[in-house]
Amino acid sequence: MSQQEFYLDSNATTVVLPPIADAVMKALTQEFGNPSSSHVTGIRAKARMERTRALARQVMGAHSGQVIFTSGATEGIQTAVISALQTAKTRPMPEAPLLLYGATEHKAVPETLKHWARLFEIPAEVRAIPVDARGRLDLDFIAGHIDRALMICTMAANNETGCFQDMAALERVIRSGNPQVPWMVDCVQALGKLPLALADSTIDYAPFSGHKLYAPKGIGWLYVREGAPLTPVIAGGGQESGLRSGTENGAGIAALEVLFGMMLSQDGAFADHATLLGYRAQLVNTLRGVFPELVFNQDHDCSVPTTLNFSVPGFSSKELMDLFDAAGIRVSSGSACSSKVTRSFVLDAMGLPAWQSESAIRLSFGPAMTQAELDAVCERIDSAVAALATSCLLESDRDAEKHGLKGLIQFKAGSSCCWLYVDPDSNHCVVVDPVDSLNQRLERLIRCQDLVPLAILDTHGHADHESSGVALREALFDRIPAELMAVDALGWPNSCGTRRTLADGQVMPALTLGNSVLVRAPLPGHTDDSVALLLSRNARDTLLAEDIDFAFCGDTVLAGTLGRTNFSNSQPLSMYHSLNQLSVWLHPDSLICPSHDYHHQFATSLAAELREGGLLAEVLSGGMGEHAFMLAKAELDSGLCDQAGSELMCGATVAQSEGAIPELSAAELQQWRREGRRLSLLDIREPHEFALSPTSDADNVPLSRLVDFIGQQRYRLDSDPMVLVCRSGSRSLLASQSLRRLGVTNIHHIAGGHALS
Repeated sequence: MSQQEFYLDSNATTVVLPPIADAVMKALTQEFGNPSSSHVTGIRAKARMERTRALARQVMGAHSGQVIFTSGATEGIQTAVISALQTAKTRPMPEAPLLLYGATEHKAVPETLKHWARLFEIPAEVRAIPVDARGRLDLDFIAGHIDRALMICTMAANNETGCFQDMAALERVIRSGNPQVPWMVDCVQALGKLPLALADSTIDYAPFSGHKLYAPKGIGWLYVREGAPLTPVIAGGGQESGLRSGTENGAGIAALEVLFGMMLSQDGAFADHATLLGYRAQLVNTLRGVFPELVFNQDHDCSVPTTLNFSVPGFSSKELMDLFDAAGIRVSSGSACSSKVTRSFVLDAMGLPAWQSESAIRLSFGPAMTQAELDAVCERIDSAVAALATSCLLESDRDAEKHGLKGLIQFKAGSSCCWLYVDPDSNHCVVVDPVDSLNQRLERLIRCQDLVPLAILDTHGHADHESSGVALREALFDRIPAELMAVDALGWPNSCGTRRTLADGQVMPALTLGNSVLVRAPLPGHTDDSVALLLSRNARDTLLAEDIDFAFCGDTVLAGTLGRTNFSNSQPLSMYHSLNQLSVWLHPDSLICPSHDYHHQFATSLAAELREGGLLAEVLSGGMGEHAFMLAKAELDSGLCDQAGSELMCGATVAQSEGAIPELSAAELQQWRREGRRLSLLDIREPHEFALSPTSDADNVPLSRLVDFIGQQRYRLDSDPMVLVCRSGSRSLLASQSLRRLGVTNIHHIAGGHALS
């Protein structure tokens, strides 16, 4: 998996440049003196520290005021906030006092304000200053509130979008309304990207961090305007003129000395503003070329040229991060991976649509970027995105061999699941439980793969909205056979005259897809129109329980729980009988494919539910009658709390018992191989990721096709040890837990995935 790495996450941290690293090593091994020592070695260390302090003044445009070396920006923020609040306690408190901060500030700022205000017992409200769609602060809001402010905190340039503020206009409105209010400006992302002239402003505090511009982590500095209140946070030996005790970080200061020298020199080590603008333009053109529908989440006219923030319709931020990572391109997302969709609070504050906030990607570079590096980056972006075309996830004019689609594919949007089944022996397919945000992807996939959709089906009706299947059916009208276009409320074709007999002798309507068959059977309970769609790869006339490979039961059976039955059209008693009916139609290991997956379990089975011992297990074991079920079900549903603006939960979530999954390191896997152990190595990344950086001797079983894999291997999964691997270990752990829950015991996953191999 060795490949060249392209690092485009400089707003998170940067590489330490070779001249700076050399200075650090020299300070650690040769010029390692303590600046407080009076011998020659200490005197030299002191001189270096003061040289660096003087250079910092030049870089910041700060001929006056204090420059205090710190461990980084977070410490500088603490010092500024404590100093301002300590002063506030000595002054008359205004009515309804405020601590103001920009709504798009780094979380270190509001959390610090809240923390110290609470400890100092200052009765001030910590309030966010609104921003506009570009991320610029609302000056009218500041003007209306600054007179009650004990402190105001803003930032010079935003870490997610690169948006820079109009500092002159900001200063005018602050000082006209409150000349004495302490003002902190987070300058971390401005260093090396914006001109600074702090001494010409009334900014009281400006924290900086070295590691955001090629210096090591653990070194930073704080500018304090002359006359601004200053309370030392760290007491002790009196270093930094008593303003910040503790032996100074000599190696870090040595790094800053070289960094500042590079910034002030004219030797071209750092690109000038015009060059950086050209670099951004080239990246913008590359991204727009490969993602024609891309949307930038920033106004480039008021953003530093080294930061790009964008979203691509139809792609989550995690999908794009996985793609770029597989190609060796390191970027960051505006959200973290978690069990629920997490949005960018910065983009939310800017009022951007939810889909942009949920799918944002940040690409950032530093002023040491070269044209050659940029050209290589753009070429790699082009080849990475081309891999999406081979998976039919992106339209492309290029001739590329497509990854064929066969079997069952799971699509997810948050906790909602949509299923596409493609018959292995034909180009016939069906869509089950369509989701609006996935329709465009499904349409593109079906057209790209030249599939014939025979039906687009729901497992139950939706009282609060029209089925997403209506729009998808209209979009694919030219591919659906004309005789199958007329459908009922759940999308089942009216002209479907085929029937199949189930295990209990009941005859049900069926849809034939090549050598597969899909049977529809009533399953009332969650709603009065709920159905089960039973899929068998055996198209014979009578389908026994063991013939049913997959059961699409909507929200009737969810992993570890049951769908809610407290809607106006729910039937709790009917659910009781439907569950008993399922136990006749299905084999214990038939895979139940839900329309919601709240715990990343992907699918479940009757056997898995029996092992977990929940309410369904009590019903199937015969130990619960109708009345007891209805009481227990009402109690289960009472845990649901529907709130306006939040996701409507279709079933009460129940705590999941997850046993530990044995972990292997990459080294242990290699040892197994040297010992000749039999094992199955499965790379569960998506096909385009696998194509960009394949795992040797591994089969590619994408997470989106894990359920299909389990269905095909149902009776052979415990024959050899199964080892799962992915990019970081997160997906392989989820897949391993799902397999374990479904009864696979001989399973391991690679801790840390490819990232640590």
